[in-house]
Amino acid sequence: MKRKNLDEHVVAIIKLARRLGYPYDVIAAFFVINQGRIADIMMGRIGPEIPPAKRLPPDFPPLPA
Repeated sequence: MKRKNLDEHVVAIIKLARRLGYPYDVIAAFFVINQGRIADIMMGRIGPEIPPAKRLPPDFPPLPA
C-alpha cells in the first residue's frame, strides 16, 4: 500500500485543526486521508518541525457541536 505524502501546508492545517478541537474524522474527510496520518502528525512521526497554521482554509467545515 502506498503512503500518501502530505505537504507542509496540509500538516500545518491539521495541527491547527486539532488544536481547535476538530475530531480526526472531520479532518480526515476534508483532506481525504486516513485518520492514521493525522495520528502520525500529532505523535510527531510526520512533520514534527512544522508549526500549526495561523488560520484554517475558508472552505474548512465548521467545528462540530
